[in-house]
Amino acid sequence: MSDSHHEQGFIRKYIFSTDHKMIGIQYGITSLLFLLFGFGLMLLMRWQLAYPEQPIPILSKIFSEDNPFLPGGIMVPEFYNSLGAMHGTIMVFLGVVPLAVGAFGNYFVPLQIGAPDMAFPRLNMVSYQAYFLGGVTMLISFFVPGGPANSGWTSYPPLSVIATQGQTYWLIGMMFLITSSLLGSVNFITTIFQLRTKGMTWMRLPFFVWTQLVAAFLLLLAFPPLEVAGIFQLMDRLVGTSFFMPSGLVVSGQALAYTGGGNVLLYQHLFWFLAHPEVYVLILPAMGIVGEVIANNTRKPLWGYRSMVGSLIFVGFMSFIVWAHHMFLTGMGTKISAFFQTTTMIISIPSVIILSCLLISLWGGSIRFNSAMLFALAFLPMFGIGGLTGLPLGFSSADIHLHDTYYVIGHFHYIVAPGTIFALFAGVYYWFPKITGRKMSEILGKLHFWFSLVFMNGIFMPMLIQGLAGVQRRLYDGGAIYAHAQDYLYLNKVMTHSAYALAAAQIFFIINFFWSMKFGKKAERNCWEATTLEWVAPSPPVAHGNFESAIEVFNGPYEYSAPGSSKGYLPQNEQ
Repeated sequence: MSDSHHEQGFIRKYIFSTDHKMIGIQYGITSLLFLLFGFGLMLLMRWQLAYPEQPIPILSKIFSEDNPFLPGGIMVPEFYNSLGAMHGTIMVFLGVVPLAVGAFGNYFVPLQIGAPDMAFPRLNMVSYQAYFLGGVTMLISFFVPGGPANSGWTSYPPLSVIATQGQTYWLIGMMFLITSSLLGSVNFITTIFQLRTKGMTWMRLPFFVWTQLVAAFLLLLAFPPLEVAGIFQLMDRLVGTSFFMPSGLVVSGQALAYTGGGNVLLYQHLFWFLAHPEVYVLILPAMGIVGEVIANNTRKPLWGYRSMVGSLIFVGFMSFIVWAHHMFLTGMGTKISAFFQTTTMIISIPSVIILSCLLISLWGGSIRFNSAMLFALAFLPMFGIGGLTGLPLGFSSADIHLHDTYYVIGHFHYIVAPGTIFALFAGVYYWFPKITGRKMSEILGKLHFWFSLVFMNGIFMPMLIQGLAGVQRRLYDGGAIYAHAQDYLYLNKVMTHSAYALAAAQIFFIINFFWSMKFGKKAERNCWEATTLEWVAPSPPVAHGNFESAIEVFNGPYEYSAPGSSKGYLPQNEQ
């Protein structure tokens, strides 16, 4: 019969689990470790940018003069390129997306719709295993001759096709990660369509569930083109095809034996057809988390819930027809560039609607400024800065100056770092009691928040200034040999010191996280007095089935300050 009738062994329970909650925890722990590792790679890069060709402290005593990457602790240019490629890959594909979708989505979507589990539990398990294998493959590439991939996180050919062995591992790792996302997205879509409990109509779904549904559609439709591009690039590297390799290419004075007349721009189209929807896969679940936290801590319904849902769906649709704004400098005609800059301006409208609704939801609220709420509130201006700085990049004329400068790096990181990652921190502080049965320390949480907010801006605001001055990205020496960058080189030290201070600020979170698991204040079942269904379940929820009895929904997701309610709020399952 069912697994719930006997005690599972360690491997079956923790390694090859089919319970969506355990799989969510697996995703969460693995993705947090990858975020920490990717953050560490960035710290190495920042040292090199602030102190070019200077020995890195501590590492200078570990690495000998014969080391090919860090001789005597001094970084070589090829390894700097590898760090850039692997930092971007790990943070996006192995860190943020698996945490936002794999961890929070897997754990809370079934709970919020009143389902006993995901629609395909074994598929869910395989999805995590594929993700894990992809991550391990990426890590192995650090130990192969020539080091890991060094052609940027975008892996543009022809450079990536003639690159070192690590690029092959990168491509194989991406195949695993794409497979994981495709399996997961099918599971999310089926679960939300088929397993909603009685009474859970579409307009009673929590906003977080809507964001996960749209993100799942984006993954399902956008990842196959990149999988095709990865297979083609692997064949160009290993079999000698020329999908992306043009004829007559000369490298170091020697003509390469590619004669098929491949097209390097074909890869860029396939890559960005995924990568722009991927930006919304990064940001939409974050918006969902922020929506849950703001509604709960203002004690008010989300203002404009229906317009937020409509905007979500419109963002999902539009994200498929803006990709070429990343390619304005590839020589496209003015008519095509005009089309893509128009769609880029249009897609900003629904994002502004969602942000405006979240801001208006604060008006007149009885706001509780706990750690989760602080991170959710900070998300709003940080995402706003990220969005506003993206508008000039959407104009083909302005992009001529700004393309491939630090301005692009600053813009993207405002979206993802103090934007999405702040929202993910809000989710951890908000849902930690549901997962563990204990609350996190508010003192440590607020210390973590304020230091992170200050130092995040210390890293990324100077990037916008450097970019406007014309300082290019991917410079091994941070612009030291650029005449027009000289007045802005001091900002490299500001950003580097801020990055190391940000790393120190995360110690508050790490201590809080592990200390609270064991010694945190015990949380009641509905410790935040919330209305959505996950708070009806015990903390932590029942191992199989989630709920102690059948659930029926009678109300919308955010019936706070409900008239006639003695508690001041009305859970979805109460009449």
